[in-house]
Amino acid sequence: MADVAPSELLELFQRAQAAFTDRVDAVEPGQWELPALPGWTVADLVAHLVGEAHWAPGLLAGDPLDVVAAQVPEGTDALLAPDPLTSWEGAADEALAAVAAADLASGTVHLSRGPTPAAEYVEEMTADLTVHSWDLARATGGDEVLDPALVRAAGGLAARLPDGGVPGLFGPPVPVPDGASPQDRLLARFGRRP
Repeated sequence: MADVAPSELLELFQRAQAAFTDRVDAVEPGQWELPALPGWTVADLVAHLVGEAHWAPGLLAGDPLDVVAAQVPEGTDALLAPDPLTSWEGAADEALAAVAAADLASGTVHLSRGPTPAAEYVEEMTADLTVHSWDLARATGGDEVLDPALVRAAGGLAARLPDGGVPGLFGPPVPVPDGASPQDRLLARFGRRP
């Protein structure tokens, strides 16, 4: 998404958040302990994105990584208190405000891999929200159809992923048949089996 205008990147991020919010809102009370990804329950998956949203304001403001890390709650229970939807919506609102205020054209965030363009960081969060929306829907029997604009946007990041996946984050790409949909190709590139 290097050629995406900051205003379009903001809109895509907001759409990805809204799609994830819809899926969090659809989780039934008895579904929070269902498996979502290897080693993660539905609650863990939502907590991961709550935590990611908590990181965004500090990182986009240029704060050092260690300072931001000290301000983010740890653990699923702490991240989802008082309840998962309220926690997600609050953190998402803060992240959206931070993205809207950030200098996406030339700003830099400080990640564990080093200085990173703010636009690239927001692109990564958008792709993460998009793929995890599908993960959450798959785990809970929800709507697995992703917004085609988000699939296209996440495809830019997917094309830059290492062929072997990213250990600890997602596996290597899985094969898809010729003629697979853009959504299925995206998910397979992130190691999912659509």
